[in-house]
Amino acid sequence: MDTALHAVDTAIDRIKREVQLQKQKSDGMCKYKTAHNWQEEKEKDVEDHDQPSYFWRAHTVTVLIVLICCLVYTALIETPVENSVQNGRRGFLVAVFFWVTLGMTIMPDGPFLRPHPALWRFAFACSIFYELLLIYILHQTPDDARKLMKYVDEDLGEPIPEKDYGGNCRLYDRENKADPFHNVKDKMDIFIVGHLFGYWCKTLIFRDWWLTTVISVMFEFLEYSLEHQLPNFSECWWDHWILDVLICNGGGTLLGIYTLRWLRLKEYHWRGLYEIPTYRGKIKRIIAQFSPHGWIEFQWNPLSSFERWIAILCIIGGFLVTELNTFYLKFVLWVPPEHFLNPLRLFFILLWGAVGLRETFQLLDDPECDKLGRQSWVLLTIIATEFLICVKFGLDTITKPLPKHIALWWVLGLVLLFVYTLVKFYLLKPNNVPRPEKENIQVGTPLGTPVHGAARSSRPKEE
Repeated sequence: MDTALHAVDTAIDRIKREVQLQKQKSDGMCKYKTAHNWQEEKEKDVEDHDQPSYFWRAHTVTVLIVLICCLVYTALIETPVENSVQNGRRGFLVAVFFWVTLGMTIMPDGPFLRPHPALWRFAFACSIFYELLLIYILHQTPDDARKLMKYVDEDLGEPIPEKDYGGNCRLYDRENKADPFHNVKDKMDIFIVGHLFGYWCKTLIFRDWWLTTVISVMFEFLEYSLEHQLPNFSECWWDHWILDVLICNGGGTLLGIYTLRWLRLKEYHWRGLYEIPTYRGKIKRIIAQFSPHGWIEFQWNPLSSFERWIAILCIIGGFLVTELNTFYLKFVLWVPPEHFLNPLRLFFILLWGAVGLRETFQLLDDPECDKLGRQSWVLLTIIATEFLICVKFGLDTITKPLPKHIALWWVLGLVLLFVYTLVKFYLLKPNNVPRPEKENIQVGTPLGTPVHGAARSSRPKEE
């Protein structure tokens, strides 16, 4: 009996020591300082001092004159056509051109400067136009929405067969003497390059290989779970885990890691193009214009606080929903996988996601940032509207219930996630952790010199 009691006491002591150790680790994860010096970021000079700095000027009057001249030409000089479809398409394109050009000219700058702020203003204007277009499509019937696609391409709006990548999953088919590796060759298409390039870009915009890997693995689980809804999700086991996760997604992530390392170690010292004497130096400077103006390393620290943890979960969930929207939008709007609209949408999603994640990281890390960024706001509405279109137009497909064994696995995963969150941020919650203090800095004083009692000025312009 005494031996049993001693064993129980020993076990309890070990549990107490482990709990205390975990509390200390949790205390250590809490950052008293931000991961980046945002005050320095806001006060640094962001322009290229080329002489003359023609490309850094607004040119609002010039753009106004050009736009009016374009309207005069398309309305009065260009020969009219007695075709309502063609006239509607032309008027629509002219309206889009006017809006995007206007956005590039008068919209505020975002956080990115390279290759030029006008590119990111262009992307922001396109995001607003795309959201308005999605809202219009959302309020149509499925048949009318598919007919609208014919305005883009007359070949659209027709039912398309869904390709099934499953079936015979043998790596080496002994029965096919002529080509025993035909199963592997059948899976090799342009989407292999797309996967590799996509995860290279995701690693760059997340600036964190761990989050990118989590999204990669989680999406394969989603494909397993939803292959009863879309045949396109049905793949062989080696297609899921070897070709997709290890080779394509893992290879893109690895390239992204080396690119991030180069960007982190690079010296960001810019000279004006006209200050460089040699042609070789000028060419290198032009190429360097497509690299970042400076570098901020994202330290997400998901375990540093409950708010950070929930924010990271929401970011991962948002990216997974965005990837699912890609497949379901093709299905409900009858857009073939090889059509140019698919890579065009993904290209803009990457641009919007890069800016949105940069704004989100600043919201989480900068004590002076208290509102969601413009691009983040629009991107979230785009994801939600795309999802609503998929639900409305493909309700019969989306409401197909999960197989019982798959549903049980998802319930188990969600329960474990909830339990981990409860244990980590409630049972092992850090004690007496001070909040980061904000210093009052008066305009005109040296950076970092506190002026006690002075009222802090309004939040500086976000870079």
